Amino acid sequence: MKRRGQAPRFASGAIIPKMVIAMKTPTSVVLATAAVLLVGVAAASAGGIPSSNTMSPPAKDTLMLSNAQQKTAWRDLYTKALSQSAPSGFDATVGAVVPNGVTTALVPAKAASDVPALKPYNFAMLQKKLVIVNPSDHKIAEVITQ
Repeated sequence: MKRRGQAPRFASGAIIPKMVIAMKTPTSVVLATAAVLLVGVAAASAGGIPSSNTMSPPAKDTLMLSNAQQKTAWRDLYTKALSQSAPSGFDATVGAVVPNGVTTALVPAKAASDVPALKPYNFAMLQKKLVIVNPSDHKIAEVITQ
């Protein structure tokens, strides 16, 4: 028989460790505790706590790179293999929409790392011009020449 103030014991008379007692907690209490924790995590996520996977800002129709950033972008992105001829009558200027016949590519990770502002953009090489393009509306945001 167990007396008040005494630790619970096994049938052999040995004291039952507190950890064993905790393991015998009813399943409903454990499930309720898990539910409360999940609700807390969900609330924290919905509350706007910044994530480590923050996305870059969306591409805009204009991009103002410094001279140093332009040189780095040219070094990282320029390749003769990607150079294309512009369709007749097309002038690659900021704000112009890139014609359907012009192929654009994602900015590679190295270039996006060296010039983070380039990350949300695409690019194309047109007649020795590096054209930075907003992928959502295909407008030229920046034209870089060497």
